[in-house]
Amino acid sequence: MNPVTHGLSGWVLGSALQLDRRDRALVTLAALSPDLDGAGLVVDLLRGDFALRRDYWEAWHHVLAHNLTFAVAVTGIALLLAHRRWLTGLLVFAVVHLHLLEDLVGSRGPDGYQWPIPYLAPFDRSLQLTWSGQWALNGWPNIALTLLLMVITGYLVWRQGWSFFAYFWRRGDEVLVKTLRGRFGEPSER
Repeated sequence: MNPVTHGLSGWVLGSALQLDRRDRALVTLAALSPDLDGAGLVVDLLRGDFALRRDYWEAWHHVLAHNLTFAVAVTGIALLLAHRRWLTGLLVFAVVHLHLLEDLVGSRGPDGYQWPIPYLAPFDRSLQLTWSGQWALNGWPNIALTLLLMVITGYLVWRQGWSFFAYFWRRGDEVLVKTLRGRFGEPSER
């Protein structure tokens, strides 16, 4: 699936359990983190021969970080950095697996190729997870899921008064919250 979908999934789950900003950021980043193994695409593009060969991207995407070993490593990092260590660690482990599930159900390429997920890598490459009903990467179910997550995220931003933008673009965050509250009114106190 699209990295935006992965990120929104993590943000929504972190918001559902009312984590503080740091812990919610850890959960959101963990939801995105398996796609770090797609960095080979940048190398291929910089080499200027992406149309001819896709060596690094095809060799390493869905291999290095789309597995149980990576989930455990990211969870360990979260346990060291989080305020609510065990809850955040559990959520981090869950969202890495949610990322894998989202890729399993919604990442079929235009040529019909289903990128398998080597769940037990690097220790055992024999278990390759695939699903015959996998949606196309640009298929309507992926688009619908992303739109649904955007609506939920918009609601959460309106309700809580801040978004993920607050971490790196304070002004953008303020404008987003002000726009949502200007359109839908101020949330009532609970």
